[in-house]
Amino acid sequence: MPNKFTGKPNASPISQLSGRYEEFNLRENPFPSEPMVNKDSDDQRINGDIYEIGLRENEHEQILNYFLKISQNDPNHLRLGYIIDTSYIGRGNGKSAFLIHLLHEINQKYALDISDGTNKCFALYVTPEPGGRSKTFGSFVDLVFQSIISSNIIQNCAAILRLNGILEAYPHALEDKDFEDEDELISNLNDEEWFKTKGINLSVVREFIQKNQFLQQLPPDFPLFTEINKHTLFPKMVTSEDFIIHYNEMKKGKPRIDFVFSHLVRFFQAADFNGAYILVDDFERIPDFQSSRQKRDFALELRSVLFDGVYQSAKFGFYNLLLVLHAGVPRLIDEAWQESGMEARSPISEKNSNHVIPFEKLNKNHTLLLLKKYMDAYRLNESENNIEPFTIDGVERIGETSEYNAAQILRTAYRLLDLVARDKSNLTQGKIDKSYVDQFIENDKECHEKEDSITIGKSKPADLRKKAEGSS
Repeated sequence: MPNKFTGKPNASPISQLSGRYEEFNLRENPFPSEPMVNKDSDDQRINGDIYEIGLRENEHEQILNYFLKISQNDPNHLRLGYIIDTSYIGRGNGKSAFLIHLLHEINQKYALDISDGTNKCFALYVTPEPGGRSKTFGSFVDLVFQSIISSNIIQNCAAILRLNGILEAYPHALEDKDFEDEDELISNLNDEEWFKTKGINLSVVREFIQKNQFLQQLPPDFPLFTEINKHTLFPKMVTSEDFIIHYNEMKKGKPRIDFVFSHLVRFFQAADFNGAYILVDDFERIPDFQSSRQKRDFALELRSVLFDGVYQSAKFGFYNLLLVLHAGVPRLIDEAWQESGMEARSPISEKNSNHVIPFEKLNKNHTLLLLKKYMDAYRLNESENNIEPFTIDGVERIGETSEYNAAQILRTAYRLLDLVARDKSNLTQGKIDKSYVDQFIENDKECHEKEDSITIGKSKPADLRKKAEGSS
């Protein structure tokens, strides 16, 4: 028996099993077996790296034109928008994938490219917790802060402040090559040893940082001041961990709201950002568990931090929220929006409102684009306009039987490709065509019906009359 620490598994790595897809010019099955979105996964099939923008051209254009390209300095810019599903087919219509693509698109150049230099904004991705754990506004603010930490924007802003200080105090210290790799530059600006090798005195840089007008408006216990405080003999470089400790030591409620919507906003503004986008996925997890009063209170808090409260964000319109809603969710919050005055500022009930981005149902052309995008990412050799081993009528049939639900389309494509990789005996000319898809769907339906009949046969039927009368 091998030692549990030194023993190795006999199972082959999954990459060695991918040979069965080679005859289809694929490294492995390009489709996810269980379509979901996890932006932190290493698997590009589910982390948003594979994304076909052609599926959502209309929605993307509306967000660019109504939100991202409008100057943040315009007091009338839209601060709250809604991405609303128009289809009642349930989850899996691609909203989360769209949101993560938008997240990466904004953060790649901090929207400077998207807005032609008008705005410098970062994006955050927030998902309320299930089961009602995010139903209070305070718990929602905690999620926003957690997203700020995981996005590394704290480290990046600290690095930007140091860089600005260097450019003022040591205008000739940096060379063009220092700016070639942005990730390396950020790493260097957070490394005290790099400053020493460059002959840059951190204390001098910190003096220039301290002059920033936005930082001068912050309370003395703000985490950054542990670094730039001139009275500390050996001030350490501030990190995200310092911000986490500071946040956790604060009382829940208003102190934390002040920190996220005022203090951090000034910190971001000091680093030359003029806005941020909070992309809220599965927003219905909040109102689903709220009473009418809790919905109204939540809406009032949201109105205060976005529009007319004493917060720095409200004064400058710094934070912009995009809420993702399933069909029917607007009815859950309509009354609270009316009572709180949110409807007057960001109407959700008006179909022609620029605040509302309708998320339309996919069609057969989208099905073709979606499958091709995934297959192209796993091709052994480039194959222009090729969807083999699928045929066009086969792909169209997959879309129809999946009710044009993106998750179901990908799941069906995975199962079909996995099946033919193991057994090609029923294929017509080696292709997954309409007839093969129909046969697969019929067999799958018969399997489910058998499983259902077995389950029903094993279960004891309930006497509904007795239940209605209150007896067992």
